[in-house]
Amino acid sequence: QVQLVESGGGLVQPGGSLRLACIASGSIMLSPMAWYRQAPGKQRELVAAITRGGSTNYADSVKGRFTISRDNAKNTVYLQMNNLKSEDTAVYYCNDQRRGDWGQGTQVTVSS
Repeated sequence: QVQLVESGGGLVQPGGSLRLACIASGSIMLSPMAWYRQAPGKQRELVAAITRGGSTNYADSVKGRFTISRDNAKNTVYLQMNNLKSEDTAVYYCNDQRRGDWGQGTQVTVSS
């Protein structure tokens, strides 16, 4: 088990950008990593995922706007979010898909 700590959330206007970071307390080198989000009244959904080798996939709703990346030397995974929309408002969670660990979440609010 490792601890995952997300940061970078906040309030942003539509069309703005945020960069989320997830720092792990241990190595993520062997772990597929992912970002999920959960909006009020909705199920938690997969936003983006990245393999050990750096291959990525995205939810259709964020494709072309969000970029997931990783820096294994820093035990960190990032989510660059551009052209944010009101429907992106949610708590964003980092997930180590090998260990099954979750971060505490960081709130992203895109104002209307």
